[in-house]
Amino acid sequence: MNSFYSQQAGCNVRWQDLPGSGEPVVFIHGLGCASSYEYPRIVCDAHFGARRAILIDLPGSGYSDKPAHFSYRTHDQARVVAEVLNHLNLDAFWLYGHSMGGSIAIETAVLMGQRVKGLMVSEPNFHAGGGMFSRTIAAQTEQQFLKQGYDDMLSTETSAWTGSLQSSASYAVWRGASSLVAGVEPDWETQFLSLECPVTLIFGAMSLPDADVDRLKAKGVPVKIIPDAGHSMSWENPSALASSLAECMSKQ
Repeated sequence: MNSFYSQQAGCNVRWQDLPGSGEPVVFIHGLGCASSYEYPRIVCDAHFGARRAILIDLPGSGYSDKPAHFSYRTHDQARVVAEVLNHLNLDAFWLYGHSMGGSIAIETAVLMGQRVKGLMVSEPNFHAGGGMFSRTIAAQTEQQFLKQGYDDMLSTETSAWTGSLQSSASYAVWRGASSLVAGVEPDWETQFLSLECPVTLIFGAMSLPDADVDRLKAKGVPVKIIPDAGHSMSWENPSALASSLAECMSKQ
């Protein structure tokens, strides 16, 4: 586990740098998740192709510090990711982000410009309003969520998400969810479509039909569908996700 003090977040950010060939793939996790928890299975899959991978735990999650003073907005998280990539002196890399991490990856790609070889996002937030989980969280006040809502989520959640959710700070989860509901300007879809690097949208088959998929397909964005998986595709069909990521990178 590697560590770096982020001036943006005012805390230590930690990541795994897993050895391999080619330009590295930088993984950015979603709300209440952690890359160190979610992506080792993807990187170790034979279909991934033994490529170097950097698995970042965002501030507030996993092994990274959880400062109470940080905003946890997507744009500020993107600036933290950019800090880490600059610290690593990476001239070229791929970005992958899932859900909220997809939105953060889009903003990171905008910040990093031509250094990004390509961007792959799976079921990201493209517009303000959030998803089912983020809307439920943000509907409470931060004080209500910290006092009861976070514990209620942990007690009722039965999926693999519980493992990483319980390693996330409750205020980081609430502020991240609220950021998704509030959105950004220009919105994430506009930023995504403005990128000069190759972009790919990934969706789980069980998440379909979805208006984002139809709309972005019509705009010429390549879309990959992960069979036998929904939103939590890295747990539900990790091998297929690893294969899809490798295919995205092999075409460039």
